[in-house]
Amino acid sequence: MTERVTVLPGECVLLREFFEADQAENILAALTRDAIWQQHTVKVFNREHFVPRLTAWYGDQGAYYSYSGGTHTPLPWIPVLSDIRATLEDFLNQSFNSVLLNRYRNGSDAMGKHSDDEKELGHDPVIASVSFGGTRRMAFHPRSGNSGKSLSVDLDDGSLLIMQGACQRRWKHSIPRTRRFVTPRINLTFRNILQSDCG
Repeated sequence: MTERVTVLPGECVLLREFFEADQAENILAALTRDAIWQQHTVKVFNREHFVPRLTAWYGDQGAYYSYSGGTHTPLPWIPVLSDIRATLEDFLNQSFNSVLLNRYRNGSDAMGKHSDDEKELGHDPVIASVSFGGTRRMAFHPRSGNSGKSLSVDLDDGSLLIMQGACQRRWKHSIPRTRRFVTPRINLTFRNILQSDCG
């Protein structure tokens, strides 16, 4: 039974067990097997570093996305991603034309503080984040001008996190490293790219 948790009033809500356990297990296996995973590099102080996770970018033709210093061309949808997209669009009454996949292999894989506020996403985007596999903690950090306090929430297998409204303007979020043993996790963040003037 799905449990609804308000993370940030009016901006972020978590639905635990949105996907049932058996369904989530099958999705994790399909994504691990079928997605085309890459490990990108970023330049920090003129030195190249591997991003501490594997990623993939899928979407409609023309849904280019610029982040981490590069512009990413979408791979064509695969069945498992198309099925999840249809489920989310029906539930949220919201269209998505792209999805970013992040694969966390162990507790050393992580995501730094950031906001999903790129120009391609438009003003106050709706972002649907679904998680499969091991539980990881997501931290929210107030941006400059936001008087809120930092907080965190555990993203469990099969959960759906909905970020909307002023969430990206008011908060940064991250997936910190952990020394605890954690099983592999795949996270999908469905988005709608409003501009596609790259290519």
